[in-house]
Parts: sequence; C-alpha cells; structure tokens
Amino acid sequence: MDWRSLPPLTALRAFLAFHEAGNMAAAGQSLNVSHAAISQQIKSLEAHLGVTLLDRRARKTSLTEEGLQLAQAIERGFGEMLRVVEVLTGGEAARPVQISVTPSFAANWLMPRLADFRIKHPEVSLMIDPSAEVKQLEPGGIDVAIRHGDGHWPGLDVKLIVAAPIVLVAAPHLVPKKNDLRPEDLLDLPWLQELGTHECSSWLRKQGVSSDPAFGISSMPGNLMLEALRLGQGIGVAARPLIAPDIQAGRLQVIFEEPEGTGYYMVTRPGVQRKPLKTFARWMVRQSGQ
Repeated sequence: MDWRSLPPLTALRAFLAFHEAGNMAAAGQSLNVSHAAISQQIKSLEAHLGVTLLDRRARKTSLTEEGLQLAQAIERGFGEMLRVVEVLTGGEAARPVQISVTPSFAANWLMPRLADFRIKHPEVSLMIDPSAEVKQLEPGGIDVAIRHGDGHWPGLDVKLIVAAPIVLVAAPHLVPKKNDLRPEDLLDLPWLQELGTHECSSWLRKQGVSSDPAFGISSMPGNLMLEALRLGQGIGVAARPLIAPDIQAGRLQVIFEEPEGTGYYMVTRPGVQRKPLKTFARWMVRQSGQ
C-alpha cells in the first residue's frame, strides 16, 4: 500500500461524519469537535486530493458526485474495520444473527428445521427478516441472506443449500386438458406470484409471450402464495423443492419446468465471521447435506 497517497485518517473521519450527519454542526457533535474543525478537515481533504467534495453554492451544503463516491468508499472501509474489531473483541457476541430470506423459503424449508438448531445451539439468537427484497449485507445489519438464483453474486461468499429448478404449477383441475399445451393457453387463468418479485411476468417473457394474463397477476407474501396455489386459486411460479410434497401428493401439477441450474444459496460477506454467524452457517451446510 502506498501510505503517502492515503489522506489523513482524521480528515476522512470528519468527511464521513459530515456525510452521515448531513451538516457541519451535527458532524462536529458526533466527533466532539466544533463545526469549524469539521469544515477545516474537509477543506484539507479537498486540497490533498485536488477534488471538490462539497457543493457549497446552495443554501444547504451537499456532496458532489465525487464526494459521494468517496464517502461511500470510506463508509465501506470504516464499516469493515469496525466489524472485524467487534468480532475480534467479542463486541458482537450477543447480537442476533440477522437472516434475510424469502417468506416462501422461510415457511417451507427453514422454519421446519429451526427446532433442530434451537436444540443444538440455544446460545445463539436469530432474527429472521422474511422479504423477497434483496437486502444488502452490512456491518451491524443483515449477516446472511438466502437467495435464489444461479449463485453469481460477485464479491460475496456463496454456498449452495438446495438445488431448486423453477416450475410453473397449478391445482390439477385448473390445468387445461389438451395436448401440446403452450404458455399462451394459460393466459385466461388467474396468476399468482410472490410479493416483491416479477416471477410470472418474467417467466412469460422468457417463453416469448408478450400478452398479460386476462385476470392480471395477484402478488402476496410467498407463504400465502403457495397456500393459494394449493387451494386452486391460480397458477404460479415456484421453486420445486418448496412444493415437492404437494407435487408428490397430487395437490399441484407441474405444467412447465425450467432446466436445472438455479438454487437457494447462502450468501455472506467475505472475511472474518463472528462466532454466532459461523455456528449458523455450519448448521445450514449440514442441513443442505440432508
């Protein structure tokens, strides 16, 4: 590392404090210095870099585009340092492991197995965030995410938990009784999809269908969507492992199936992991082997 090109850490800290607080006075309070000291540190940082970081023309000072890029980089760097320090010193030992997972995977795969985790690891607290939204993995926030896809998330550590091809399913009585069924033949049926996703419309477009279903697409939390499919309220896209018992029992019929290649992956940040996260990650890997 070229230490001579690195700006003074006090100036970087003052600049990040301004970014987080939004003004000089609040930034000064957060670092227990005057607002004038914050302003001076930022000016020295601009002089060191030869780049304007703040737009001072408006009534309220704001970051320039270059300033925002630098602030985000400093935030990531300081955040990672803080995370490692807390891991090494045990500062995060009592914080629950925060897990981002879709409602459908949580209800149909994770929840039935959590009793085993509780028995084996009663000392570890978990906080489950059931949402289809892709949450960012950040220090002090989401520790691990269970995501469906092809496993390609650059910059993150990825471990396959369950191979999960995508299937289009419905209750048998809803499926049109005809040979050579085409996706277009299903547009008169009600369609269901997990809230926060575009699974149905994406699937139709991949099949070359440009029209929308006649009854539209109803979105709801994944666990409710799967239950609605079982009750025969519509047709929908799902990961096969989550509804395998329903397929085997005849409650749902596979109409179309995507090729292999997708699955549910455990995604974590690279680097040092605190002990509770390690414990949960190892347990997930063991569960995937079963």
